[in-house]
Amino acid sequence: MELVQLAKVECNTHACPAVYAAPDGSLVVQGYVMPVQRPSADVPEGEAQVRIPRELLLEAARELVGRS
Repeated sequence: MELVQLAKVECNTHACPAVYAAPDGSLVVQGYVMPVQRPSADVPEGEAQVRIPRELLLEAARELVGRS
């Protein structure tokens, strides 16, 4: 599956938080895995809570609106 980068945070490594568009129209979020998953959250097998900067999500939303 080829992903198209919508937004990325600049950081000191090559693997920075980012938001991508997938061919099926869904979004893929790359972020920092939360070291302690919230016990009250029902996170199923194969999923994880990730943390991304707020501005990254806003930038991705602006990019999506600009593409429509």
